[in-house]
Amino acid sequence: MSGPALPGDPPPRPTINDVAALAGVSKGAVSMAFNGRPGVSEATRARVLAAAGALGWEPSLSARALSGARVDTVGLAIDRPARMLGLEPFYMEFISGIESVLADHGVSLLLRVVGDPDEEIEVQRTWWRSRQVSGAILVDFRRGDRRPAEIAALGMPVVAVGHPTLTGGLPAAWTDDAAAVTDAVRYLAALGHRRIARVGGAAELGHTAIRSAAFEAAANELGLEQWTGVETDFSGGEGARATRTLLASPRRPTAVLYDNDLMAVAGLSVAAEMGFAVPDDLSLLAWDDSQLCRLTRPMLSAMSHDVFGFGAEVAGRLLALLGGGRPRTGPVATPVLTPRGSTAPPRHPTSSRPG
Repeated sequence: MSGPALPGDPPPRPTINDVAALAGVSKGAVSMAFNGRPGVSEATRARVLAAAGALGWEPSLSARALSGARVDTVGLAIDRPARMLGLEPFYMEFISGIESVLADHGVSLLLRVVGDPDEEIEVQRTWWRSRQVSGAILVDFRRGDRRPAEIAALGMPVVAVGHPTLTGGLPAAWTDDAAAVTDAVRYLAALGHRRIARVGGAAELGHTAIRSAAFEAAANELGLEQWTGVETDFSGGEGARATRTLLASPRRPTAVLYDNDLMAVAGLSVAAEMGFAVPDDLSLLAWDDSQLCRLTRPMLSAMSHDVFGFGAEVAGRLLALLGGGRPRTGPVATPVLTPRGSTAPPRHPTSSRPG
């Protein structure tokens, strides 16, 4: 038998027995009411549904859940367009790393693409209350994110992928983006670049804000002549649009730091389209080194980190938590600079056009 609830313990999840007791019916009647089977009147069915709604209970999709057995599935909801998710190397590598660990332990990954944070919260509630998942991985934290409080109220075991200033005390894993951005800016400045731009992600994302603050701080520290930040949605199209705008400006940057590899590859194409030689006229540096960065000519310099290993580490921390271990919070390896052919000292540091 379990002992009495202790202060601070998460509230227990409602069960089919609780619904039956509140509705004044048997457990079998609850099952029949939800499955639409004959044997209960419409009045009884309505009473059961009302009781379930009051308790926040939803029927499981499997007989194992109804019997109280553990469901060996982990949830991951991602607020990105489905089409873009399939194109972005970061998430493909990250999910592969997660799967590599889960598969070794006979655990499945339930992946869901959502349209906004409110939809994700509803998805997480449904997953947990219907016992479709044993726990979840949370990604893409925003400033003022509601998910930490909502997840804490559910009592669902999770590992958050984000800096602890964003994750509300949830067990977390993160990379030191501020240190990596600072290293990137210092490297470009050491090459002689005095006008540096950054093509970043959506401003509401917490890791974008962290990188933006570090970029501005490093530019101020180094006394750069000019620095510019442009917001995008991480897509290649937005990366291309931002690059055209930057290169068409009267005082164009001589170096551009991109927040992912997809945008950096698009930026390289735009530079060629507009007649700029990389790296002589323009240096380009990508975040999230991937195979894409090594297929371009010249190959793209990048801030490299083991994304596959990052996913594996996150999955391992969640499995340890599900196994009764202590919640583990801490950073993973900081991205490191990998110089390649797309960065060099500027040949025309003061010219607005090539040639």
